[in-house]
Amino acid sequence: MRRESRVLQVREVVKRYDDRAVVDRVTFEIAPGEVFALLGPNGAGKTTLIRMITDILRPDSGEILLDGQSVGSEARHAIAYLPEERGLYRRIKAVEGVAYYGELKGMTPRDARSQARALLERVELGEWADKQVQALSKGMQQKVQLCTALVGAPRLLILDEPFSGLDPINVQLFESILAERRAAGATVLLSTHQMNKVEEICDRALMLNRGRTVLHGAVRDIRRRHADHAVLVRTDDPLAALPGVRAIESSNGDYKLMLEP
Repeated sequence: MRRESRVLQVREVVKRYDDRAVVDRVTFEIAPGEVFALLGPNGAGKTTLIRMITDILRPDSGEILLDGQSVGSEARHAIAYLPEERGLYRRIKAVEGVAYYGELKGMTPRDARSQARALLERVELGEWADKQVQALSKGMQQKVQLCTALVGAPRLLILDEPFSGLDPINVQLFESILAERRAAGATVLLSTHQMNKVEEICDRALMLNRGRTVLHGAVRDIRRRHADHAVLVRTDDPLAALPGVRAIESSNGDYKLMLEP
């Protein structure tokens, strides 16, 4: 990947608390228009890493660059972050809440309000734009929260569990909006536990465990390298040789069939 084609560069980043490294020499890059998955169990270091990318925390060592500039500079205004912990001003109108975030990103009040209305229309909340946030359902508030990340057309979208709590229709809506943003040149860093979404929409992935990288590469290559072609079966009858099965492992009535590739 050429230097000029990198949107985000994370190089040998370390963050310690006391004597424990919660992020330990993590390195990766994300290209323009790419959807990149950040994976790992709770406590793996994902949230700490995201907070360093968004300049909420500073790394103890290593560097993080957006378009070749330190995220501690004006470059961070090109980043939008949708945290897993949702938070909106409940006593203001939905359109005002979205526009406020646009102004924080440097938009004029007029442009921010215009784009806020357009975004609320896109997430099917046009009729609710002038309602107070507290009058909206939880699912509606989640869509307003997405709009606060999208306003200002950020270069890098960081989404932490964006599909959590959404019904299937709104999951499809979120996915279509992400596809639109990607087509327009935006880059997405997606943190999620929903592996089916990683396989469906992500190009590459990085998995952390105890702060260290344990898996990194193209999603299709990871699937190919780590697929064990196995099927679990439970039966009271012993299984003999089967066509297409290269080995059978048994344990208390459970059988693991190792399939031929």
